[in-house]
Amino acid sequence: MKPVTILTTAPEPLPHEQAMAEAIAALEPDRTVQFEPGTMAVYTEDVDYCPLTLELANPEQFQLTPYLDVDVQRQLVQQQWSIPSCGQGELWLPVVLTAKGPLYAEAIQAKDGQYQQPYHLKDKQRQPLYRFAFQLLDHYQATPAVYLLAFTQQTDGFVFDRLLPFPNAGAIASIGIQEPDLFRCHWLCLQHQPILDVQINGAQVRP
Repeated sequence: MKPVTILTTAPEPLPHEQAMAEAIAALEPDRTVQFEPGTMAVYTEDVDYCPLTLELANPEQFQLTPYLDVDVQRQLVQQQWSIPSCGQGELWLPVVLTAKGPLYAEAIQAKDGQYQQPYHLKDKQRQPLYRFAFQLLDHYQATPAVYLLAFTQQTDGFVFDRLLPFPNAGAIASIGIQEPDLFRCHWLCLQHQPILDVQINGAQVRP
């Protein structure tokens, strides 16, 4: 069985990067998991990689090039969907993109340096957001993974911030709240394993 290398931003893993390692160990206890800064990584077929940073020596190797430039993302969204952008969205929509399609988890709120899930969105707020997330991922020809769409909710719609192709620090809010949590979902997606549904506090979130 191949070892796993989690590609990180810094030499010492951040809490969400450590959470990713713990998720992999829980799902596949026979795997060896190590960390390596993304800028120093040299790709080899003998290792399964799990990038958690956009600071990579070869981002094209992991099909992450579309997510590198936030300004380009925002320009695309403005031109293609006429959705304005903002500097820092305080809400994150997790999209669990399985091989069979997306599952939309409950939103995560960033407030006062803390993250909390679930953040309740009304149905009339959810549907345009889900539709846009699906179209954006389709435009990027996104591969199975957990994606986090950062946005700000407004009375007449939402404002786009950015799209990340992996769980970030905010995903820690899903641990103990969502089943499977976003880190386990991410690894299952990377391994093309099925995820039938996502549950939060006894409620199921389906496609």
